[in-house]
Amino acid sequence: MNIRLTNRGNTLVAVLNGELDHHTAEYIRQKLDAEMLKSTTKNMVLDFSKVTFMDSSGIGVIMGRYKNIQKLNGKMSLAGVNEQIKRIFEMSGLFKVMPAYDSIDEAINKM
Repeated sequence: MNIRLTNRGNTLVAVLNGELDHHTAEYIRQKLDAEMLKSTTKNMVLDFSKVTFMDSSGIGVIMGRYKNIQKLNGKMSLAGVNEQIKRIFEMSGLFKVMPAYDSIDEAINKM
């Protein structure tokens, strides 16, 4: 799992690449939390367009960051969710708490 982090205004954009599972969840959690602490982040977009697999550990990472963003009175959204990952999000109810968009730009514009 690789992660590329960029800031666009007060929005942290994280492009995830690879498998988000119990082997990589802690690494992703640490990277996101460290970037949130050192920047002016209020909102977050997680781009899943290059994620090939995800298990329940990934849901934990997402929900934990969602709670942190809510403490900042910010918003969080998902982008580029493929069909396999979409099924996991639907089963978990994740789409009930945060929206998903086709692209990063669309997600940022809707914030």
